[in-house]
Amino acid sequence: MSAEPLDLDELVEHWTLLDGDRELVAGKRGSTRLAFALMLKFYNLYGRFPDGDGELPREVVEFVARQVQVSPDALQGYEFSERTDRYHRAQIRGHFGFRECTVEDVRALQAWLVENVAEADPRHEVVRDQLLDRCRKGRVEPPSEGRVERIVRGAVRGAQTALCERIAARLSAEAIARIERLLAAEDDDGDGDGQARDVLALVKAAPGNVSLETMLTEIEKLEAVRAVGLPAGLFLDVTPRVLDGWRQRAMVESPSHLRTHPRELRVTLLAALLWAREREITDTLVDLLISTVHRIGARADKKVTNELIGEFKRIANKETLLFKVAEASVSRPDDLVKEVVFPAVGGEQTLLDLVAEYKSSGPTYRRTVQTKLKASYSHHYRRGLIRLLQVLEFRSNNARHRPALDALVLIGRYARREHLTYYPAGETVPAHAGIDRDWRELCYHVDSRGRERVVRQIYEIGTFQALRDQLRCKEIWVLGADRWRNPDEDLPQDFEQRR
Repeated sequence: MSAEPLDLDELVEHWTLLDGDRELVAGKRGSTRLAFALMLKFYNLYGRFPDGDGELPREVVEFVARQVQVSPDALQGYEFSERTDRYHRAQIRGHFGFRECTVEDVRALQAWLVENVAEADPRHEVVRDQLLDRCRKGRVEPPSEGRVERIVRGAVRGAQTALCERIAARLSAEAIARIERLLAAEDDDGDGDGQARDVLALVKAAPGNVSLETMLTEIEKLEAVRAVGLPAGLFLDVTPRVLDGWRQRAMVESPSHLRTHPRELRVTLLAALLWAREREITDTLVDLLISTVHRIGARADKKVTNELIGEFKRIANKETLLFKVAEASVSRPDDLVKEVVFPAVGGEQTLLDLVAEYKSSGPTYRRTVQTKLKASYSHHYRRGLIRLLQVLEFRSNNARHRPALDALVLIGRYARREHLTYYPAGETVPAHAGIDRDWRELCYHVDSRGRERVVRQIYEIGTFQALRDQLRCKEIWVLGADRWRNPDEDLPQDFEQRR
C-alpha cells in the first residue's frame, strides 16, 4: 500500500460502501461493524485481508467510520484473530466468490509458476505479481505474505533446476568433460598445470586496443571457446534475460565458487558464458577487422601527406602559367629551358611547387598511398587479417555481393603460399567493387607473354577494403555474431505478412 495520504477522490472511489456492502454490514454493531466494513473494502481492493490495523491508514478508517456511524477509535477494541473474525472472513469470501488457498492450490500455483513464469523471467517481483494475478483470476485468496515469498522462491529455484537439467542433458559427455576442465584446480603446492584456469581467464578477459596483437588474442579466445563444442540450439528455448543472468553470474564467480554448485548448474553457467562470449568475441573480431583496414589506409595516407607537406605549395592561376610556358617555348624553341621557361613563370621554384601539388592531389599521390598501404599490409597486418578469414564465416543475402565472398574464399585458398606474387594462370579471380575502383591499375599486370595477371597482395587489400564497406552496411554479415548477424533476424517474424 502507498504511504502517501489518500485524497478525497481515492477514498470515494475505493472505500465507499455500496448497496451490497451495506446489506452485509447491516446487523453488526460497534467495533465489529467498523472492522467488518474495513475488511470488506480492503478485500475488494487488494484480494486479501489486512494483516492488522497497521495496514489501514487513519484517513481510511475515519472515512469508513463516518459511513457506518461508528467512532474511528472503536477499531482499537476489535481483535483480528478471534473466532468472530474468522466467521467474518468466510462471509466476505463468499460475497466475492473467493475461497481459501489449500495445500493443493499451493502446489498447483508453484508448478504453474515454474512452467509458465519463472523459466522466462526469474525476477521475484515478476513471479510474485503473476502469482497474485493467478489467484485473482482463479478466485482463490492468496496465501499469507510469508507463504507467498516461500512459493516464489521455490518456483524460481524449481525453474532454474529444471532448465539446468534440460541444458545439461543436451550436452554430450565429451562437451561436459571439456567444460569441467575449465575449472580444473591447481595443485596445493602451486606447481600444478594452470593451463585450464588460464583458458577460462582468457575467455573472460576484455579485448585490448586495436592492434595486431589484440586481433590474434581474440582469435585465440574464439578458438578456445569453439574447442568446447557446444551444440547448435543449446539455448534455443531460454529467454535472453535468463541467459544473460547466467552469463553475468559465471563471469563474476571464481572457479572455486563455481565448483561448489551442483553439476547441472555448474555446467549450465559455464556453457552460457561460452555461448555468449563466442558471439561477443565474434563481434569484437569484426570490429577489429573494420578498424584495422581503416587504420592501414589512414596511416598510409598520413605518412605520404607528411612526406609531401614540406614540398607542397598550392599554385594559383595554373591556366595563365601554362600559357606563359607555351608562349615562351614557341618564341624561342632552340634555347635552353632554364633560359626561356624559368624566367617566364617566375623561376624554377614555381615549377617545382606545381609538380609537388600534382603529386599530392593527383594519380601520383594515390599510387604513392597505395604503395605505402601495400607495404604496411604485407609486413604487419596481413598475418592477422588472413587468420580472421580462417575463423570467421561471411555470408550475404544478396547474390550481387557474391563476388566479394568468392574473393575471400580465393584468398584463403592461397593464404599459405607466402611467396606467390600472382595468382596462377587459369585461376578464376572474381572481380568485385574493391578492385574495379582505385586499385585496378596496380592489381592487374600484363606479363611478357601478354597475359593479364592478378597481383595477389594488391587483390587482397582491395578485397578487405570492399569487405569493410559491405560489413558496415550489412550487405555482408557474419555467422555466429550478434551485432553483425544476419540482418533478416532484426525483422519481426511476421514481417513478410505485414510488410
